[in-house]
Order: sequence, then C-alpha cells, then structure tokens
Amino acid sequence: MAQTQVTIATVNNNDMVVMQELSSKFEEENPDIQLNWVILEENVLRQRLTTDIATGGGQFDILTIGLFETPIWGERDWLVPFENVPADYDLDDVLQSVRDGLSTGGKLYALPFYAESQMTFYRKDLLDAAGETMPDQPTWDDIERIAAAINDPENDVYGICLRGKPGWGENVGQITPVANSYGARWFDMDWEPQLTSPEWKEALGRYVGLLREYGPPGVASNGYNETLALFAGGHCGIWVDATVSAGFLTNPDESKVHDKVGYAHPPVGKYEKGNHYLWSWALAVPTSSKSAEAAQKFIYWATSKEYIKLVAEHSGWASVPPGTRESTYANPNYIEAAPFAQLTFDTIQTADPTDATQEPVPYVGISYVGIPEFQSFGTTVGQEFAAAIAGSKTVEEALQAAQDATRTAMEQAGYIKN
Repeated sequence: MAQTQVTIATVNNNDMVVMQELSSKFEEENPDIQLNWVILEENVLRQRLTTDIATGGGQFDILTIGLFETPIWGERDWLVPFENVPADYDLDDVLQSVRDGLSTGGKLYALPFYAESQMTFYRKDLLDAAGETMPDQPTWDDIERIAAAINDPENDVYGICLRGKPGWGENVGQITPVANSYGARWFDMDWEPQLTSPEWKEALGRYVGLLREYGPPGVASNGYNETLALFAGGHCGIWVDATVSAGFLTNPDESKVHDKVGYAHPPVGKYEKGNHYLWSWALAVPTSSKSAEAAQKFIYWATSKEYIKLVAEHSGWASVPPGTRESTYANPNYIEAAPFAQLTFDTIQTADPTDATQEPVPYVGISYVGIPEFQSFGTTVGQEFAAAIAGSKTVEEALQAAQDATRTAMEQAGYIKN
C-alpha cells in the first residue's frame, strides 16, 4: 500500500513529545498515512516555519503555530482553512476565545492542541517555612517580598525563576504582560515606539531586578523548558509562566515538587488589564502541503476529545492538554485531578488580546504585537532585555537600544516616516 507522508513540525514541549509518543495509535488506525516528525526548540521552530511558509517551501504538512501567526498567515492564504469540520469533532466544544484567536475573515485556520494563559506557581513549603502567604491575586510587590524571604542560594534554591532567554515568544512574551500591568505599551496610535517610557522602565526594572537579586545563575539563557526544569527540580520558590506547566509539575514522575506546588493569579503591577496573555499552540496545514487532507485528518485526531482521553489513560487526567475544550472543564475526573483547572480556565477566559493596555494602541495582542514585523524586531528587543538581565547593559541602555531598533524597523516597513 502506498502511504501518504505527513511531516509534522512541532515544538519540543512536554505535551508535544507525548503527542509524538501516542501518534502510533493514529498510524495503526490509518495505515495509509505515515507521520514524520521534526521537533525543534521554540525559537528555531518559529524561524524555520516562517521561512518555509513565506517562500512556499513545502517542507512541512503540519505546522505548530499560535495566535500570532495564524491570523496573519491565514489572511495571506498561506494556510488551508478548516471547513466542513466533521460533526463528531464537536467544534462548538472548543473554547470560543481560542477559536476566535485562530480565525480571520470568518474562517478558522488552525485547531488548538492546547491553550494557556499565565499563573503564579510557588512552593507552599518554602513560604510556610518563611511565614509568608501568597495572595490569590499577588502584586509584583508581593512577589518581590516573598522572593526575598525564601531566597536560599547556598542550598541551590532561588527566590524566583523567570524567562531570560532572548526571543519574541521567550523573554519578550513574558515581560510584555508585566509592562502592560505597569501601564506601558509598545506603540502609540501613530505607531511611534514607546519603549523608553517611564512605564517600560519601571516594568523592565522590576523584572530585571528580581532576577538579578533572587534568580538563578545564567538566567539570561533560560527559556521556557530550562525554567520549567529548574522549578520541577526544586530550585525555584516562585515562577510566573504558562498555565500549561501545571500538569507537568503535578506529575510525580516528572516533578520533585509535585506535592508542594501552590497556584495563584499572575501578578499585577499597577493595573490588572493585560497582565496575563492568551496563547495556543495550534496545528495548521500550509497551502504548500501536498498531503493536506491527511494532515487535517491527523489534526482532527490530535485535538479531539478522544485524544484527551487517550492522554488521561497514558499520563493521568492532570496531564491532559488544557485550555481547549469546555468538556474538559466539565469533567469531574479532570477537576479532581487538577487543582489548577479553574484558575487556568479563568485566566484564559479573562485574557483579552483586543484590550490589553491602559492607553489606546493600534495593534492586537497581549504578549506580542500582532503585525508580521514583530517577529524580527521582537527578537532584537529580546536580545536587549537579555543583556539587561545579564548585567551587560543597564535597563535604560537596553530600552534605548530596543527603542532605536524598533523605530528603524517601523520606518523600513512604512508604518512611520523618518
């Protein structure tokens, strides 16, 4: 039998590794389809996929992309829309906010594998020992006070771990919600960059200061996976990051602190608006694929209710891909196994990419700016932020360099005039 080849490009996150493991079941049920996997680090994945789709390279049949790329690429007809979705897939069960983020022009261009917002993870045992209590809605002042109280570098335990690694989806994606919560914005309504504003200085100063005072060594090179490993290994007192991490951290096979983790809302600076993002790692088919029908068949399988049950059987209910389906959050097995479920659901539902800043802005996005050029200048800005975290530049120097680079990019793209 001639097999249809489907090449899947995905990120090296834990949930995607599980998807690859379980995909043998799909191949058993569909012997005419052979899956080929390309698993890449986050920054490398984004670069490879952007280059491939912009040039029509056709290397991949399934792309793992998010709320940033999907509407931009869909609008350019680079993605195959999901039309005539099978009734048994139950598309109405997929959270509306996530579907909206993966759509443009009334068409759905990707299906969510998992969706996430942010939460504050903390070590209950360390806080108890220090006589501290984490508020359900902490401020960044609370975070700093508690991080100082539990910081114990002599025993390889650090008050706080946050991402420092450069990248528009790495450190920039985590720092931008902090900036929003201090009243900052990337651009004014005329597309003039605002990165040297007092609000940005306060926000980045807080983030950098926390990591320099209470963070682990080498933090400027720590991305999502490195920081997750540090927390799971017992080396972090507090971590503010993606809600999807919760399932991994409660798994005793993966986490040394599985029975010691507490959960709170993501911190606020001065304002709650825009302090937590909405993101989905979703699966899409490029129009350059020669196996689009088989690719969509796999995507329906990997994002289905049945797949969620399969992961529950494999790894336990707490580890199923979160944030995508109403039925997951109505399932008593999941609610019982996942003490973080309601908080995840609430933060996903309250994140509004269309209204994430105190002052008006011309763009959509909470942790990113929803224009194609952001991938380029966002990565440059991430390098400047990492330099501040590493101590090779001051916060003011990093923000001035970020401002200059962003303005140059916006001039070259025609958003503003010299």
